Amino acid sequence: MDMRAALIGLAMVVAPVAVQAQTGASAVVEMPLSDLSARIASGRMTSEAATRAYLGRIGAMDRKGPTLRSVIAVNPDALAQARAADARAKAKRRLGPLDGVPILIKDNIETLDPMPTTAGSLALKDNVTGRDAPVVARLRAAGAVILGKANLSEWANIRSTRSMSGWSAVGGLVRNPYALDRTACGSSSGSGAAVAASFAAAAVGTETDGSVVCPSAINGLVGLKPTVGAVSRTHVVPISHSQDTPGPMARSVRDAAMLYTAMIGRDPADAATEEADSHRRDYAAGLSEGALKGVRVAVLRPEMAPDLKARFEAALAMLTAAGATLVDVQRPPTPGLGEAEGLVLYTELKADLDAYLATTPAAVRTRTLDQVIAFNDANPDLEMPYFAQETFLAAAKTKGLADPEYRAAREKSQAMAAGAIDTMLKAADARILVTPSYGAAWPSDPVHGDQSSDASASQLPAVSGYPHLTVPMGLIRSLPVGLSFIGPAWSEQTLLAAGYAYETRAQARQAPRFLPSADPGPGMDGAVAPRSSVRR
Repeated sequence: MDMRAALIGLAMVVAPVAVQAQTGASAVVEMPLSDLSARIASGRMTSEAATRAYLGRIGAMDRKGPTLRSVIAVNPDALAQARAADARAKAKRRLGPLDGVPILIKDNIETLDPMPTTAGSLALKDNVTGRDAPVVARLRAAGAVILGKANLSEWANIRSTRSMSGWSAVGGLVRNPYALDRTACGSSSGSGAAVAASFAAAAVGTETDGSVVCPSAINGLVGLKPTVGAVSRTHVVPISHSQDTPGPMARSVRDAAMLYTAMIGRDPADAATEEADSHRRDYAAGLSEGALKGVRVAVLRPEMAPDLKARFEAALAMLTAAGATLVDVQRPPTPGLGEAEGLVLYTELKADLDAYLATTPAAVRTRTLDQVIAFNDANPDLEMPYFAQETFLAAAKTKGLADPEYRAAREKSQAMAAGAIDTMLKAADARILVTPSYGAAWPSDPVHGDQSSDASASQLPAVSGYPHLTVPMGLIRSLPVGLSFIGPAWSEQTLLAAGYAYETRAQARQAPRFLPSADPGPGMDGAVAPRSSVRR
């Protein structure tokens, strides 16, 4: 099979199962995971019916209709898993609240199902490992139905400095369901767009710096980037062992908390997770509408556009109404943080990716980063039609994990990022920092790549390894924006509780309308109507 045929074959994986189930697809639209779980438990809905409904929406809308391209492949075993969950429910042997709930998995996370884990690259089109990443094994043990694999920014958006978020050679360009010409952000773009479009009850994404938070905020979702070390990274196509983590993406705080409850836990193969078991609990049970009463909250106001500022001020008013005491803080200077983070990511990318590729099946011919670079050079029309691989080339030149410059950069970046958050929290005598997550989604641009977003909140918690929660803050001209809740290590319960208290009062999330383009606003019309004599 040539490379173009392989690309077409992978892109069509969605079709065979999805076509079976288009009746009743509307039954799951905007249904909370918690409600679906309760219906399966009570017998009001079967897991098989829910799974068929989600597959029907994928079949009707992902490569047809609005063509979101958010799902790389559906799992041919999904319906069998759903029927097994229904049998457990009928026998009163449910494995927990996720039993029978269909979940999408980002396609840089391995599952033992008969689907390749491609990271969006044709270099990994044969990467069918037959093994679960431990995070997937935990979800499977909780009874979740592995519905399929979500599209992503290829190689988790680390290949190029000029990349277009949401594009992969395998899956194409993910579209934002709120406005189809706008970015779904990355790298967990498919996870974000699919959950927003009700293609699954929830999804698992991954983040190194912004890749859970940005697609969640920009697709109107709740996303949690956990403390690094809370969730295993084994059998996840890596970028950086210092910053990588899977995280839950859902349409509500409760749903994200339910998913996170099943994901967290120690993995002997991942040393960073040594403390994780001591933080396992039912995170959904700790949610309360009154969680913000009497709580001091640090407020960081970055430079932002007027419409985002107005939305942020409205969110702050909601926090005050929920009983929080708000204290403005200033971000401490972090000179050289970006450069230090870059060296860490590039160095660890080469070391960690080489180590991962060495474990893939023999059918995978690209066994090192250098070989991936050569593969891209040999297939430029398929792999590099829009942007190149500057980051890969820079990573290939790094000097390894023993390099003193890398070690100094790692120590500096983590200490600086953690120190900045700690300083702001201390100044406010608070355990929660709030700030806008990102600006609204920018146009997908194959010529210039991603545009910068004002008010990006991801870097400090990403580099420090601290948790970061985003919750919908409303729409700006038809496009969602998010409110970030950031805290110290292992403060997920505090952040989720605060996010839930805000969410229940604000009710800010709105379902997507699949508009062809974002509303540009009245200013685009001009003050004077064109004369009839003007020629067009």
